[in-house]
Amino acid sequence: MSVATGFGRHARSLARALTTPLFPDDVLGTLNPLWSRHAPRAKVVRVVSETADTTSLFLRPGTPFAAHRPGQYVGIGLRVDGVWHWRTYSLTSRPGDDLLQVAVTAVPGGLVSGRLAHHTPVGSVVGIAPAEGDFTAPTGKPLYVTAGSGITPVMGMLRSADPADLADAVLVHVDRTPADVVFGTELRALPGLRLVEWHTAERGRPTPAQLDEIVPDRPAREVLACGPAGLLDTLTDAWPGVRVERFAPKRVAHTAGTGGRITLSTSGIVADAAPDTPLLAAGEEAGALMPSGCRMGICHTCVGKLTAGAVLDMQTGERHDAADQPGRPVRTCVSAPTGDVTLDL
Repeated sequence: MSVATGFGRHARSLARALTTPLFPDDVLGTLNPLWSRHAPRAKVVRVVSETADTTSLFLRPGTPFAAHRPGQYVGIGLRVDGVWHWRTYSLTSRPGDDLLQVAVTAVPGGLVSGRLAHHTPVGSVVGIAPAEGDFTAPTGKPLYVTAGSGITPVMGMLRSADPADLADAVLVHVDRTPADVVFGTELRALPGLRLVEWHTAERGRPTPAQLDEIVPDRPAREVLACGPAGLLDTLTDAWPGVRVERFAPKRVAHTAGTGGRITLSTSGIVADAAPDTPLLAAGEEAGALMPSGCRMGICHTCVGKLTAGAVLDMQTGERHDAADQPGRPVRTCVSAPTGDVTLDL
């Protein structure tokens, strides 16, 4: 695109803004997307490759960003083919740092993660949502158990901790090889921290009994764990009181729906969903711009009103039917259709 063409397009956009009734925030967003308060944005000012699959993005929000607590996550929006897609990533920066930092691991086949991790140049503008989450810094003597990208929320805690507190902390991190450990160099250099690396390429996956051998005072510690579902399920079964952070919603057995056609009455978009496809995923695949946040059923950002049909909650197995409660709010990220449904979205 030529400079003249680009300037002409910008001028026409500005002219529309100045001749159409707009709220002040709309005008600011047209002049510069980073100024919008209605749809906050952030600029990528630095990109650092952590491993072959994981990249740290350093972000400068365009508007004031409320201080977060170490361990919380933030929504990051990426526009793909004209549609905004949102994913959540743990903040690895300290509260009060000049820049926000998130680490993105590319998921095979992922629509957003691969683009963010491997194809995000400096200067890119992304959407950003307020920090959320209850997986925050411990109050007692901690044992962190992490695997893969599960290190990211804990990294925010470790960076924010008082150095004296690290002398009482133990981190057991599970990954395939030393080269696969995200933030490996920094973790190995943290003064005072007892770091135990468990490499599955050599030893397989650790059991709770093996972890108890490594950390014999585990019962006296506050345990925080983050990683794949299998590891977290094993730990929560074996260790009462362990606090976990999941990157995917936990589902009970046999919680798939039957599939069906989803009608979004406000936008007029119709989508077909397989039995194990959440309403949110099906709607986005059909091009719908649907509200979403954590995508795990925690933040309730994705809630929509069910006006017809029935859905199954994939986390609890509970069935919700509009015939029993018309307009019932349902979480689209963890609900699958049981037949044809209509949502007020």
